[in-house]
Amino acid sequence: MIEAEKLTKIFHAPFSRFKVKAVDSLDLKIFRGEIFGFLGPNGSGKTTSMKMFLGLLNPTGGNAWVLGKEAHDVAVKNRIGFLPEESYLYRFLTAEETLDFYGRIFKIPKQERNKRIGELLELVGLTHARKRPVKEYSKGMARRLGFAQALINDPEVIFLDEPTSGLDPIVTRHVKDIIIDLKKQGKTIFMSSHLLADVEDICDQIAIIHLGKLRTVGAVKDLIANKTISEISIQGLNKKLEEDIKELIKKSGAECIDVHSATETLETLFLRTVKTSTDMDAEDQKNSLKE
Repeated sequence: MIEAEKLTKIFHAPFSRFKVKAVDSLDLKIFRGEIFGFLGPNGSGKTTSMKMFLGLLNPTGGNAWVLGKEAHDVAVKNRIGFLPEESYLYRFLTAEETLDFYGRIFKIPKQERNKRIGELLELVGLTHARKRPVKEYSKGMARRLGFAQALINDPEVIFLDEPTSGLDPIVTRHVKDIIIDLKKQGKTIFMSSHLLADVEDICDQIAIIHLGKLRTVGAVKDLIANKTISEISIQGLNKKLEEDIKELIKKSGAECIDVHSATETLETLFLRTVKTSTDMDAEDQKNSLKE
């Protein structure tokens, strides 16, 4: 679905011999139905690579293909969705008008366009604000509208640059669930993010790029696995059983490094706390109505 072969981009400073190799001989293959995480510090070449895949920048060397065609081929543009790092939206249009505008660009018939707009606004949780102008939106709301805009043409390949930037943990979880659902529909997602926990949570494959060069690539579970240490989860462990297990491990020639209580992610704690609070508030309102 997405492929790079020796993909290179060199920027030349005007009126100077100074040049920067932003991307250096990048080789990648991304297959249908994958969520692919593209990682690296600022200035590592992530956005430049993405722009070459989108045909927004011409490579200095090498080749890039999307959907089996060269990245600059206009024929594939209506099959691609793109969410840039900053969502550039018309401030005086409403959410409905914004999506209608982009739907017209893709020449989607009116009846289908209206149906698609309603579905997307519901998907990103903006149905209640569909008539409000974008200038009144918070950063998170504008980000969600940008996500809906990236999906208006029902693309096969979706490029997401920092998709959860500016979103609170609840909406972040919602966006990640949407991305996972898009994968289940057979769509391919190329995702750049600085939020490593989000990438680890939903990506199948990742690549790490630094100083323009690809440093590592592979399945998330394989790259982060520590094959020298095993973890065993036990419920109801008491002190005597713990000591017996440690002794058994010692006799086998292995070493017990640590025993500690299991933990959950901060995201899980946050979402559970908010849900509990919402349920309690609803119960309080219910009781007050009875009184």
